[in-house]
Amino acid sequence: MKEVRFFYVPNASSVNELPEEEAQHAVRVLRMEMGDEMMLMDGEGIFYRAIVTEATKKRCLYRIEETLPQERQWKPHLHLAMAPTKNMDRTEWFAEKATEIGFDELTFLRCRWSERTVIKTERVEKILVSAMKQSHKAWKPILNEMVDFKAFLQEIKERENRNGKVMQKFICHCYEEEGLGEKVALKDALKSGEDVLVMVGPEGDFSIDEVKMAEANGFQSVSLGISRLRTETAALVAVHLMNLIDQ
Repeated sequence: MKEVRFFYVPNASSVNELPEEEAQHAVRVLRMEMGDEMMLMDGEGIFYRAIVTEATKKRCLYRIEETLPQERQWKPHLHLAMAPTKNMDRTEWFAEKATEIGFDELTFLRCRWSERTVIKTERVEKILVSAMKQSHKAWKPILNEMVDFKAFLQEIKERENRNGKVMQKFICHCYEEEGLGEKVALKDALKSGEDVLVMVGPEGDFSIDEVKMAEANGFQSVSLGISRLRTETAALVAVHLMNLIDQ
């Protein structure tokens, strides 16, 4: 019995053909043929059980046999904002693993001490899709373009005003200086059932001015533990904690 394969088709219910890249993988790599069963995922919470109706070198057509809405593994919206690492391999590793664990949105921050100030999101997007398929997640995380730290704070304020809903907002940093808000452990600060946003800075940390600016905009300072973590490790720990609070 063949293993059922998963394919990402954003508009699966309104078309009958895999996207070109997915079709080539299905036909050339997996050797799928007419009559084979496959599972389609639209990235918005629905799986579709489908049958291959035609397979050529470049095309793979299908017929949907069953629509399977999925229940969310976590209820609130989980948003991680991070300064990408200088070595993109480490940021890409984070994106893959965070998707396997489960979260909803990823934003790249341009901070005062960022080692990387430009990022191409196309490759990260492909990694998110691949990890979603591998881990059988029904929702694809939203991927945002890089944004300046100050502009991001303004975007979040506008989002809250527009939605009429205040989310939990946290900034992870290593400072213990006077003049900053009391820092608590993220695991103790998280509240079940509430949307949450966690910011993780570059390996040089956020600047103190950035921390103060975040606190002035409703962010709470938090710690991820006594160990000093690399950016991608800290970001993954934050995603894991956010994910567990409503499991």
